[in-house]
Amino acid sequence: MTVANITANNKISNFDASDRAQCVLGVDPGLNRTGYAILQRSARQPVLREGGVIQSTKDLSLAERVLELGQALREVIAEFKPQVLAIEQVFSTSQFPKTAILMAHARGALLFAAAEAGIPVVHYSPTQIKRLLTGSGKASKDQIQHAIRNELHLEKVLEPNDVADAFAVALCHYHSCRNIVTL
Repeated sequence: MTVANITANNKISNFDASDRAQCVLGVDPGLNRTGYAILQRSARQPVLREGGVIQSTKDLSLAERVLELGQALREVIAEFKPQVLAIEQVFSTSQFPKTAILMAHARGALLFAAAEAGIPVVHYSPTQIKRLLTGSGKASKDQIQHAIRNELHLEKVLEPNDVADAFAVALCHYHSCRNIVTL
């Protein structure tokens, strides 16, 4: 298993236990690569805390890869203690039905890790995420990237796409709940 982390210029340098209750963990599930994103609520805007990719070992069995994903997300949860996990729903196309099945396996491990930690989970469809961030449920990856870059005041787009997609899910939840006192 490989976990690669990214941070941005506007990351929070002093992240203590009182900040953790204001965090949302966004997840873009995938069996090969799962993107994750930690956003913190601030008085003015969401703040990028950390993002990364959890990469499973391709030579392992399906069961072992699913276990790797769950264990890695468990580590992220233990470090940041988010109040909520926002995750992209499984989508399927007639061209690639196997992709949805593999994503469902990954989601199962990720949902298990969240439930085990007692973290509520909120599911968002790709269309909901796109609509909330860009105004169009059919927005392109470039439009999503542009919206994330502007929202988080980043110098460049987030890479890889798994991380950007995880931040899109986290931002979707952040804005869905912005009028609520807690996430």
